[in-house]
Amino acid sequence: MNSTSQHDIDPTLAYPEPPASPLWHRQGPKHRPITPEQQRRNCELLLRAQYTPRPRPHSQQHRDRRSSP
Repeated sequence: MNSTSQHDIDPTLAYPEPPASPLWHRQGPKHRPITPEQQRRNCELLLRAQYTPRPRPHSQQHRDRRSSP
């Protein structure tokens, strides 16, 4: 037995979803697939970026705060 009565249903949910915006579709030329060499280089750069610690920036405010008593 359904516990939802006819009065509890939101009427806006009964209508179909509107069509997708034309801005969601690409109109220009198709992208070029990258070469295996480009894929390998991208993979190497990604791995290097993931496993290399980023240097901590030292802002002028941070240095001023440490030197004050």
